[in-house]
Amino acid sequence: MKNIVVLTGAGISAESGINTFRDANGLWEGHDIMEVASPIGWDANPELVLDFYNKRRSQLHTVVPNAGHLALVELEKEHQVTIITQNVDDLHERAGSSAVIHLHGELLKVRSQFDHNIILDWKNDLHIGDFCEHNSQLRPHIVWFGEEVPMMDIAINITEKADILIIIGTSMQVYPAAGLLQYAPHQTQVYFIDPNPAISPKENLTIIAERATIGVPQVVETLTNL
Repeated sequence: MKNIVVLTGAGISAESGINTFRDANGLWEGHDIMEVASPIGWDANPELVLDFYNKRRSQLHTVVPNAGHLALVELEKEHQVTIITQNVDDLHERAGSSAVIHLHGELLKVRSQFDHNIILDWKNDLHIGDFCEHNSQLRPHIVWFGEEVPMMDIAINITEKADILIIIGTSMQVYPAAGLLQYAPHQTQVYFIDPNPAISPKENLTIIAERATIGVPQVVETLTNL
């Protein structure tokens, strides 16, 4: 049984119908990213920010896990698998993966502005006036630009113990998540699955230039035969 760490990005969720984080113009669903994904944007126009995430949350209820998500669940039958995801959706959990770390927060959770340790499950719309137990406004449980990534240290610790690292559907350009690769042991076998890979093959690095729904089942089949 191998210790397998999987790092997933927007590419795996895109195949379920979730739009990627930003388009070629640097916009997210037609919005300047700093308007809807930064503390400055929240302070300037919280109604806009809440409406933006309410729409994302509503869309999430209409999509389902795809073959890439499901293949990773099959991998758990043979190996110890931990998923570190940059995505804020719950598709890995709905597919059946048992160990998922969300680096950038979770769309189906909210947290208190008074105490960030107060985190609540939240499946429906969030409004101005939705307060925590301390009468403080609730906000999306999303890591915005300029905020610390609270799960990063845990992700680093897990990556440092990886026998195999699988990177799926991410450009490896967004930090600090992109820096995780450097924490994998030198001998770790790395699989990079993306239709437009941004890195070159080298020793212990295998590139599969395919979408997640095609490439992930291919890698899982290889690893289940170890």
